[in-house]
Amino acid sequence: MSMHKGKASPFLYSDTNKRYHTYDYYLRHRYGGKCAKIALDAGFTCPNRDGTCGTEGCIYCSPRGSGDFTFSGLSIKEQYDRQCAVLLQKWGSTRYIPYLQAYTNTYAPISVLRGVYEETLALPGAVAFHIATRADCLGSEVLSLLAEVSERIDLTVELGLQSVHDTTAAAIGRGHGFSAFSEGYFSLREAVPRARISVHLINGLPGEDAGMMIESAYRVSQLEPDEVKLHLLHVLRDTRMAKLWEEGRYTPLTLEEYTDILVKQLELFSPEAVIGRITGDGGREALLAPLWSLKKLAVMNILDRKMVEKNTVQGRKWAKCVQM
Repeated sequence: MSMHKGKASPFLYSDTNKRYHTYDYYLRHRYGGKCAKIALDAGFTCPNRDGTCGTEGCIYCSPRGSGDFTFSGLSIKEQYDRQCAVLLQKWGSTRYIPYLQAYTNTYAPISVLRGVYEETLALPGAVAFHIATRADCLGSEVLSLLAEVSERIDLTVELGLQSVHDTTAAAIGRGHGFSAFSEGYFSLREAVPRARISVHLINGLPGEDAGMMIESAYRVSQLEPDEVKLHLLHVLRDTRMAKLWEEGRYTPLTLEEYTDILVKQLELFSPEAVIGRITGDGGREALLAPLWSLKKLAVMNILDRKMVEKNTVQGRKWAKCVQM
């Protein structure tokens, strides 16, 4: 990849020192400025909670279904307005991306989904719309509805995968394996071609070593998603992971281990794939381990340093990359 004059990074999709395709870079170049993502809880459940494929959720999932940073209990509009008011003062931002985050946001009767999506589409200042769901919750009616939405606004469908390894999926109580994920992924790609697809992976799942995590990244890279979110497994209170950790049956990744794995994973993804996240958020009050994850800036700085030291960039080992 050629060096751009005046750039601090040799990576094509960067105008800072970053050597990977950050979500901030994508948003600024797509919408002309900073955007704020607004996490929302629409009051849905999950097939891993209601008995369809489980009742306890995934082993790491908080009681709020990953919606810990939402104002659950309020309407979509009330949640949105509260967060926008805070972010307007903090950043002066007037571009927002409503994000249906908590639980599974395509898992409800189609009439209910349509009502929630319409309410979200009507929110002022929204430039895009993100919907978090599972690949096994994309029936034909849902896909048709998502196709309609994608004609009206930039739509990103976020699919939780976490690992390509079926042994891991069973151990964490995921409720489906990689083949079911792939089927849902390709159905979504075919039925809703205008939608961006974001795939979530979690590093540090119990029973996995670094090689397995890197393999997950490689196999996901072959799907060519528009975006990838790389999470660190957080041990949160009131989860089954917390019990494993408290009993000494789980050891979290160290900061050095995690950032080493990130470097190797980033090398595998297409340079065009947006990296929506390189570590997750664990609320300070709920987080048990690893406590170093609270220092997100330190994680990003160490990742940046390691990529410079190794003289590498995102996509350096991508199987289909022809320009290095």
